[in-house]
Order: sequence, then structure tokens, then C-alpha cells
Amino acid sequence: MVRIRLRRVGLKNQPSYRIVIQDSEKPRDGRFLEIVGFYNPRTQPGTLNIDEARVFDWLSNGAKPTESVAKLFRTSGTADRFARAKKGEALEVLIEEGKAAEAKRAAPVSTNKH
Repeated sequence: MVRIRLRRVGLKNQPSYRIVIQDSEKPRDGRFLEIVGFYNPRTQPGTLNIDEARVFDWLSNGAKPTESVAKLFRTSGTADRFARAKKGEALEVLIEEGKAAEAKRAAPVSTNKH
């Protein structure tokens, strides 16, 4: 079975993760099919970058996300957009919506204290 899972990268005690498409029988950091995103929990707030077009393609072909990746998809809105795509909404519109949401998440938060 093909899974969408996290692959750990980074130094000791400084983890960051790649979101990869991988056979479920392979080890966590073993051979993978494709990188579809990046997640860094160490930033405040956590950095999340997902190629939704590729994720939608893999999900529609039967790939299953792990629990941790499914949670990331829910927090980023990717899971909701995929459900809307299954109901028939235009894929291009949903991908543009995802890019706009990602740009909004990536915008720096102002912390001026005057």
C-alpha cells in the first residue's frame, strides 16, 4: 500500500520533516517515490509547505496519509479542499485557494509593542 508519510531530516535534536509518498513496507527514512511537501515544527508557528496538486493526484490514486500527515492536512485545509474536489469542484480553483492559504500562513506576524 502506498502511504503519504513524514520522513525525518535535520540534525540531532533539530528535526524537520519531508512529506513523502512511500510504500508502507519501507522504513521511515528509506526509499520513497516522491517528495510532496516539507514540515518544520521548530519554527513559531510551524512551517508547512505542501504541493497540493501532487497530493490530490496521489490521494485520488489510492494513497493513504498516516495519522500525523492527516492531521497536518486538516490544519492546512488540504483535507477539506480534497473533499471538495471529490464532490466535483474545479481542481485549478482549489489549488489556487491552497496557494493563497499557504502564502497567508507564511506571512510574517508583526509583534510591535509600542
